[in-house]
Amino acid sequence: MKKFFIIIIRKRGQSSLISVYHRSKMVKQRRVRVNPGCAAVTPLCCRRGSWKTLTEPAIFAAETSCDCRAPHEKLSITQACRGTPVDRPVRVYADGIFDLFHSGHARALMQAKNLFPNTYLIVGVCSDELTHKYKGFTVMTEHERYEALRHCRYVDEVLRDAPWTLTPEFLEKHKIDFVAHDDIPYSSAGSEDVYKHIKEAGMFVPTQRTEGISTSDIITRIVRDYDVYARRNLQRGYTAKELNVSYINEKKYRLQNQVDRMKEKVRNVEEKSKHFVYRVEEKSHDLIQKWEEKSREFIGNFLELFGPDGTWKQVFQERSGRMLSYALSPRESPCNSPPRELSPLRSPSPPSPPARWYNARPSPPTSPKGASASMSSMSEGDEDEK
Repeated sequence: MKKFFIIIIRKRGQSSLISVYHRSKMVKQRRVRVNPGCAAVTPLCCRRGSWKTLTEPAIFAAETSCDCRAPHEKLSITQACRGTPVDRPVRVYADGIFDLFHSGHARALMQAKNLFPNTYLIVGVCSDELTHKYKGFTVMTEHERYEALRHCRYVDEVLRDAPWTLTPEFLEKHKIDFVAHDDIPYSSAGSEDVYKHIKEAGMFVPTQRTEGISTSDIITRIVRDYDVYARRNLQRGYTAKELNVSYINEKKYRLQNQVDRMKEKVRNVEEKSKHFVYRVEEKSHDLIQKWEEKSREFIGNFLELFGPDGTWKQVFQERSGRMLSYALSPRESPCNSPPRELSPLRSPSPPSPPARWYNARPSPPTSPKGASASMSSMSEGDEDEK
């Protein structure tokens, strides 16, 4: 037995308060944060335990069906833009291959989700069989593409094995109100535009393509840089058979990998040597600067000691002045020294006889004038004796 719930959304600022009621009784209440201009949407037809949050992947279409009690009446774009009741979300369908799921796919789904205030987004993914038949070989398998879509935050439901051309029966079965896709005519399966009848019925809403990113662009990059990716995967452990690489190319790639490793080692050695030289230069600059500072300090101290007005000259002058003063005026004996006394055991020496005048000898002259004077006095003495 299926159980139905009533969901009430109250928007408060940048968050919304979602309340779930079952038979006039509140079962669950949760506050969620939503993007500006995008209302938090939860389908009315959900069972207990299938409460969708941002951390849970989207459901597959086989796991649910739109069992809304309210009759599914056709909506116009004006009515959908004004807003629909909570129990009647606008069901928007977007289909594609979604190979190598990238930001361009995500932005297209974001635009489809934000087309109307209350949107339930269904994404159809074509199978490998249809894709290989009408478009070409894919990189990812259909199961990988299904899982990639399930984990996009804008997707509410994933429809596996989606049809290539949308028929009125398909739209009625899934109760689709509008189909979202870019406005560029999509020619395929013998038709100039597979969405032509959708546009004529007024059920088509366009989205904008993201320039610069597409599955074809990514594949083109891989093909252009094939050698680089093949060498990288060989280095990571993939075999040549897994990469579909011939024996000669395998040896060539491995040799190139060895050359690249040698270049990397040389580059690392160069970087280390540059760093070492830079450090040595820094150290040498520091040593030279310190040596200059020390030499300046030494020269300044030397000049301060031995310069013209240095401390050493003053000390030398003071010492030389003291020595000269000592030489000119020697120290006197102290006045309080005791007088010299004769020893009592010794008798005084007899007085020396008086020197006669004829025994006196003149002292040697100290100058020529003194010598002449002495000679004249001696001659006068001789005359007196005669």
